[in-house]
Amino acid sequence: MTRIITTIAFFICSLLTAQSQYEQGMGKALGLWKEGKANEASALMERIASVEKTNWLPNYYVALINTTEAFNPANKANAATLIEKAQKAQDEATLISPSNPELMVMQAMIYTAIIVQDPMTNGMKYSGLAREEYNKAIAIAPNNPRVVFCRAEFEIGGARWTGADTKALCKEVARSIELFGTDKPETPFSPSWGMDRAQQKLLECK
Repeated sequence: MTRIITTIAFFICSLLTAQSQYEQGMGKALGLWKEGKANEASALMERIASVEKTNWLPNYYVALINTTEAFNPANKANAATLIEKAQKAQDEATLISPSNPELMVMQAMIYTAIIVQDPMTNGMKYSGLAREEYNKAIAIAPNNPRVVFCRAEFEIGGARWTGADTKALCKEVARSIELFGTDKPETPFSPSWGMDRAQQKLLECK
């Protein structure tokens, strides 16, 4: 009996240590990103993902970091490499969590980054693909603030080319801000970003 209790105690301690290492690693990676060290943050997230094989979040952040960097005009020369890395991580995350609206938003963002690199060549094809992802996400999570905001933001961007009225879309941006106010992430590292972008977009609407 003593041996069994010792074994169980050792197992629990191992789980707690592993969780602590995960939390420390995720916190450090997000801290690096906040400091503007995107390459270091992405590399650390990749290492975490190689260990956390059933957790979609590390790969999600690899995709998010690299996609965000691809939008930066200063990274125009290596945008294709950033997008490729983002897509690889996105694919791995989707294998772990296939019906995840947060990952659908992430995929739509990757498609948008591709459009930005060459709108004339990529606009038609990837706009449709991005819209499909947002439509799937909104069907699953109609009150997810990132789904609501990012979908509206994407459509507002398209309206610049078509001249479509954006009043209804701006109302969706306002709705997303309300949703951000009551959003409760499932875990400390679940996606929680977007409020500041939504507030800025609403100012642009007005």
